[in-house]
Amino acid sequence: MSTLELNVEGMTCGSCVTHVKKALEAVPGVAHVEVDLASGRAHVDGDLQAGGGLLIAALAKEDYKATIATDTVSPQPVKSGSCHSSPASKGGCCCG
Repeated sequence: MSTLELNVEGMTCGSCVTHVKKALEAVPGVAHVEVDLASGRAHVDGDLQAGGGLLIAALAKEDYKATIATDTVSPQPVKSGSCHSSPASKGGCCCG
């Protein structure tokens, strides 16, 4: 089993987190996914023989840009307020 950390751009609310998690869980070999909105990170465990390519492609289909994380990030404080994305642009974001 291997682990990958992804930086995910475009997550703005809890609905986005759900979409990212479901997209990653649908990739063959993925066993467990944790997504953190505040840090913009996704932690993926599983038999990831293709590396991050399939994970990044799965998120691209959902209009999220992802890259393999190469650093350790401290959690950032959560900003209050609503996101400013439209429902169509982020797969049904609930707060657009």
